[in-house]
Amino acid sequence: QVQLVETGGGLVQAGGSQRLACTASRHTVSRFTVGWFRQAPGKEREFVSGISMTGGTTRESDSVKGRLTITLDNAQNTVYLQMDHLKPEDTAIYYCAADYNTRNTSVWDRQRLFDYWGQGTQVTVSS
Repeated sequence: QVQLVETGGGLVQAGGSQRLACTASRHTVSRFTVGWFRQAPGKEREFVSGISMTGGTTRESDSVKGRLTITLDNAQNTVYLQMDHLKPEDTAIYYCAADYNTRNTSVWDRQRLFDYWGQGTQVTVSS
């Protein structure tokens, strides 16, 4: 069973940047499709970004496109989410999740397909 740990959250001013990390243990992260999701106060958890097992395919939600970049570092067994030009509405708990299966990117936003989840890391963007 893979364990996922998210780090890198914190308080940042609007317009600033933050890099989140999702580190896997017990299994190589490149064996999974990895997704980032977030849950803002009072809202449903939503898909943010995903990356394929090889790191060659990525997908971002429309709300973050152009501002967030997801990358895979095999040497660190970590998936990073670089967030730039942050807005107050990006405030949320950010979760990473892993899926053993190779799927079309169009279904990466379906949370129930992800087998393992981290505990989440809080990102707060002040205006």
